[in-house]
Amino acid sequence: MKSHVKALVVGGGAVGTSIAYHLARAGWQDVMLLERDELTAGSTWHAAGLLPYFNMSYATTWIHDYSIKYYKTLEEETGLNAGFYVVGNLRMAQTEARMDEYRLYAATAETVDVPHEWLTPAQIKERWPLLRTEDLKGAIYHPTDGYINPADVTMAMAKGARQRGVTIERRWQVDGYEWTGSEWRVSVTKMVEKGGNLVPSDERAVITAEHVVTATGNHAQRTAALLGLKIPAIPVEHQYIVTEPDPALVEWRKSHDQHPVLRDADAKWYVREERGGWILGPYERNAPARFAYGVPDSFRADLFPLDLERIEEEYMSMIHRIPSSEQVGLKDDFNGPICYTPDGNPLIGPAPGLRNMWLAEGFSFGITAAGGAGHYLAQMMVEGEAEIDMASLDPRRYGRWMTTDYAVAKNEEAYEHVYILHHPDEERPAARPLRTAPCYDRMAARGAQFGAVNGFERPNYFAPQGFDDHAARSFRRGGWWQYAVEEARAVRETAGLIDATAFTKHIVRGPGATAFLDWFTCNKLPKVGRINLTYALTDAGTTRTEYTIVRLAQDEYYLVSAGAWTEYDGDYLRKAAADRMGDLGYIEVQDVTTQWGVFALAGPNAREVLSRLIRDADSATALSNKRFPWLSARRVELGMVPVNAIRVAYTGELGWELHHPIEMQNHLFDRLMEAGEPSGLKLVGARAQNWLRQEKSYRAFGNELGRDATPLEADLPRFVDMGKEFHGKAAMEAKGIRSKCVTLLIDGPEDADPWGREALYAGERRVGRLTSGGYSVAFGKSIGMGYVAPDMAVPGQKLKVRIMGGLWDAEVTEDSPYDPTNARIRLDG
Repeated sequence: MKSHVKALVVGGGAVGTSIAYHLARAGWQDVMLLERDELTAGSTWHAAGLLPYFNMSYATTWIHDYSIKYYKTLEEETGLNAGFYVVGNLRMAQTEARMDEYRLYAATAETVDVPHEWLTPAQIKERWPLLRTEDLKGAIYHPTDGYINPADVTMAMAKGARQRGVTIERRWQVDGYEWTGSEWRVSVTKMVEKGGNLVPSDERAVITAEHVVTATGNHAQRTAALLGLKIPAIPVEHQYIVTEPDPALVEWRKSHDQHPVLRDADAKWYVREERGGWILGPYERNAPARFAYGVPDSFRADLFPLDLERIEEEYMSMIHRIPSSEQVGLKDDFNGPICYTPDGNPLIGPAPGLRNMWLAEGFSFGITAAGGAGHYLAQMMVEGEAEIDMASLDPRRYGRWMTTDYAVAKNEEAYEHVYILHHPDEERPAARPLRTAPCYDRMAARGAQFGAVNGFERPNYFAPQGFDDHAARSFRRGGWWQYAVEEARAVRETAGLIDATAFTKHIVRGPGATAFLDWFTCNKLPKVGRINLTYALTDAGTTRTEYTIVRLAQDEYYLVSAGAWTEYDGDYLRKAAADRMGDLGYIEVQDVTTQWGVFALAGPNAREVLSRLIRDADSATALSNKRFPWLSARRVELGMVPVNAIRVAYTGELGWELHHPIEMQNHLFDRLMEAGEPSGLKLVGARAQNWLRQEKSYRAFGNELGRDATPLEADLPRFVDMGKEFHGKAAMEAKGIRSKCVTLLIDGPEDADPWGREALYAGERRVGRLTSGGYSVAFGKSIGMGYVAPDMAVPGQKLKVRIMGGLWDAEVTEDSPYDPTNARIRLDG
């Protein structure tokens, strides 16, 4: 066995073999894969092998699309048949709400050129007469996907990897990881059979590797313990049953190809053909998480005891949908572990706090995702970044506050929600509330309907007491929509107060801080007492993080970034500072997110509200443009509360962010509400704020800003100082302008707005996609932001946007269509 490699992949399932293959294909010559048992011995062996395209995530859609196309090439390359049956995938709907879900999904799928067809109940019955269709509303059909043999595709990828020089070693268990400062020392033990168990032998070795990738599936908790991490990848039980041959299906197959994979999402199951019978895979309620602290040594390619009562409802609904199955007996059954994460998406990317350690864990749809995960992770490792934005799958999207109990509760919920309607305005209830600002109870008493961001409770909107947020959800304008309209209007007409406590906040200080941030970000650094908006770039020149930087002193800075990305931003910032400390001087990076609360006060009456609270030797001028200009920061006293106030507003109105000691938040909240009552102050949630920032063309990280576009492609040249050298500059320039960010006003349907996932068209040609969407109170119509071909990024360009299945007129506007001169933000007083 080799003792030194460029990359060591740990885990020999479908994901691990794909990563090893793609690293070799990307040009790395010295790659090794270790498997503690046999290839496919984990979840791969009992997976059903389905390849569903359906996914609401842009990144995951790309991953699934790559996998499906890649698997079709394996036999030609390796000579091994991967067992891919392209039978199509029929996803049925019993309700109009489910059809709306498919319409929204299809608008996303179109941006990746995923083929699909729409079918009526009559058309379904005509093509597949074994199905009962009278209670259906319709279906979406994917003709190019189907199912695959998980073991066969894994072995084909393993052979392809070997052909490209990858070494695969079986029966070696990793027992320890040690980072030397330049490489990993990985301690391994040879495993042997003893009494049917796999046990450690006396044979041990140490492998040094420049890079390590863990793809350990159900063993992710053991991996986490060895690395000193918290990884929220914990398996959940998944049952499926196999029936005896169905005579009706056998007869139908005499003159037809294989039956398509069936999904009755409202009944919470999938069904596919298997040797003349059916496989039923339900996603039922109350499936328990297992192995929260690691897989027992005695558990190999094993299964759990069945709990058929738990899936009785789903079994009976299969009989309803396929009446001929009622007479068919059960032939086989499985109840095995499938790894989940709290949001159901895998963890793909750098391990927090560690160098050259990469995670590929938590794959609940591992066979579908394996090919694409290997491809895009290899791009990240070899080229420095993937061609698609992988931030939504980054392992650092979960902060250090995450615990085992949290992961268990959310993973069980994610399993149960596989077929629950995926409303874009959905907020799932498990493990909540957990992280709350002090004013949580006060806002809840005033009707706040909360969403969870990085575990923090944040008001989405405010409604009357007793309002049912769950019933208000919709793929169109939900029951909450009118409340968000009223909140947005208040910011434009009077004043609004937004709880922004979840913002990520870091202090960067020290002798090397100024030189470091000048290199780390692309804009000029502000002067003391001033602020700037700026971006940290990736190695590939794309946007890694957006920062508001407040310069507190000559070598001390306060950095504010998106609340959803605290660990993601902090890990990158700390690693970058450590890399430059040797040549720039000492740099201290401190996460102060939970030390400071934030209220955003905005609207034409904002100064009037603050004037009632500010304590100053000359209170009459303390908030004037002369003493407190736009884009400046000052320490002020609002009554008894010391506040770091920043003259900026994400809504595009006169406003301030009020950063205050968290322990004084309730006192400040009460005083602001009292002071605001005569001025029409209204509490405002995140949904109205999202609409308002689009009227100002303010880009949002994770939407318009991401690792697949540069700041110049985001059309933000005013925040890029090309006169200085900064990280990623050369790569950014080399990329040029491949597409460009624009704002569009949309004449959409009367009952729906875009969500920011929709395809854009010029005639019959797809020319781009939306990244944000909503409603504009200023213009009285739908609004959106997105990316189009550069030649179409001109005001007045007529386009079409796909909303709820139809194409609706849209027009590219000037940047910041509301108050383009920023006169309202600069309002004096």
